[in-house]
Amino acid sequence: MGSDAAIRSARDLRTGEAEARLLATVDALARELDAGRDTQATLQSSIERDLGIDSLGRVELLLRIEQAFGVHLPERTLAEAETVADLLAALRATGHAPSPSPASVPVAEAKPEPAAAILGRPDGAQTLVGALAWHVARHAGRTHIVLLDDHGNQTLSYGALYEAGKRVATGLQAHDVAGRQVAIMLPTGFDFFACFLGAQLAGAVPVPLYPPARPSQLEDHVRRHVAILANCQARVLVTVPQIKPLARLIQSQVRSLDEVVTVRELQHGTASAAFARQHGGDLALLQYTSGSTGNPKGVALSHANVLANVRAWSDAVALTPSDVCVSWLPLYHDMGLIGTWMGSLYNACTLVLMSPLAFLARRERWLQAIDRWRGSVTAAPNFAFELLLRRADNVDLGGLDLSCWRLCANGAEPVSAVTIERFCERFARHGFRREAMAPMYGLAECAVGLTVPPLGQPPRIDAVRRNLLLAEDRAEPCPRGAEAQLVVGCGRPLPGHEIQVVDKDGRPLAERRVGRLQFRGPSATAGYFDNPLETRKLLADGWLDSGDLAYIAEGELFPVSRAKDVIIRGGRKLHPYELEEAIGRLAGIRKGCVAVGGARAARSGTERVVVIAETRLADAPQRR
Repeated sequence: MGSDAAIRSARDLRTGEAEARLLATVDALARELDAGRDTQATLQSSIERDLGIDSLGRVELLLRIEQAFGVHLPERTLAEAETVADLLAALRATGHAPSPSPASVPVAEAKPEPAAAILGRPDGAQTLVGALAWHVARHAGRTHIVLLDDHGNQTLSYGALYEAGKRVATGLQAHDVAGRQVAIMLPTGFDFFACFLGAQLAGAVPVPLYPPARPSQLEDHVRRHVAILANCQARVLVTVPQIKPLARLIQSQVRSLDEVVTVRELQHGTASAAFARQHGGDLALLQYTSGSTGNPKGVALSHANVLANVRAWSDAVALTPSDVCVSWLPLYHDMGLIGTWMGSLYNACTLVLMSPLAFLARRERWLQAIDRWRGSVTAAPNFAFELLLRRADNVDLGGLDLSCWRLCANGAEPVSAVTIERFCERFARHGFRREAMAPMYGLAECAVGLTVPPLGQPPRIDAVRRNLLLAEDRAEPCPRGAEAQLVVGCGRPLPGHEIQVVDKDGRPLAERRVGRLQFRGPSATAGYFDNPLETRKLLADGWLDSGDLAYIAEGELFPVSRAKDVIIRGGRKLHPYELEEAIGRLAGIRKGCVAVGGARAARSGTERVVVIAETRLADAPQRR
């Protein structure tokens, strides 16, 4: 924005002329999302309830407002703004703050550590706390985490994390939590790490939960988590101050819950010298799976499970203290919690961290952080790479250099062959190497990771005959074309772990035959916490059922679909994910905003295919 435009924009914000421009921007997006809208936005309009702008829509709205006014809004605006008036207030509070270019973002450059300080890793440690103590004894001042936010960077050393954890542990000990569960409902930040380790130091079992997003939804958010809090028998809930007024409501529905506290309340005193001693077989955490609020499934992971997984995949991808991990993944999810944080802590890697909100608001910041910090290792679900592709041509990536990126783990949801090929092609101009893209397979029941491709191998994409895959559960190779279905290989089992594919009777199948994927190994959970019914479904003759359909070819795993998602239509099997991808490529359909499911058709005795898709097409015939 030129200097004249900048002065004009700043004057608009002061004189009130911004109101009309803001309302026009909001109205334009609302009408794109709902072509049938016949009302205009006002300052009092609720962004979600009145205008129908959902979470992804909020991201688009934030970007359009920044472009219209040439400002850089704080990321918290994305979550905190409830009405159009809130957006106007955020604009006026920001004034004229131009969006920073990558070169102008303040960054404290990483400093190399002396070689003697980074030799070795705590392979003798039995617990996560033991691994941290090992590092503290050798290099307490070494930077462990760099937290990026709107205000610049904050750093946390191994020693500072240990001291913060001990202060939280002392506060928790006053609530008699030893051997009990401590629920943690906190956003990305240093408090989360201190609280997680503090719970373990106090002899408790931490239970990470999704933090609240918007102030107006606090009560609804808490109600959705009551089932988990009750199932895990939480003694204490550590959360943000805004939740405190709801303490009585929560406690009235969760008998075990004695206290709802903040981290500041726990850290009030000085650290105690005596903490609980835990062992490898003790519970390290409960990881609740997605969709578990109705019938909660808390994966019980011991310290031995977690450390076995971290050690196995660290060896598989040759992780060293010289690696830099750049992540925005949420800390309540196993990929963010175990894969990125615990893996970085164990191997003494620098973890450059931003919040999930920061990534959603400005997706390119993840790539810019990889460039600036020379990030070598990252992980993300497939949808993140789709979001980057959508954004890449609309922002100035300047001299972005991704040549440092040696391992780009793609997992936690089905991996799309189309997405990884487009991503590799689009970002090759910025130095991204195809062999850095590493589709992986994992699940919470195996801590986080189960299979990893060999280092330096480009993604393996298998073209198989669709008709045989659907009708006969056979993955027969064929040339790419209309009759082919592309299936992405997700590597081989981690060292010490095994996989097999079995039929409905539990008998192992030959290569390239599709069946239920089972696994076993030192990372495998013993079951779900206080849920014997689901645990019995999980375990089968020493193996664990992943719940996924897959086949194995030349020793590599090729996941096909969730077993429960398969639709039977006229005796033919349909895999929803492939349909969702195909529909998402249609003109006018928002890619990634498609859901396909089956509904029982009583008259025909088969299933109907039900498609829910978002579109911005306004013409009724086109929408049909």
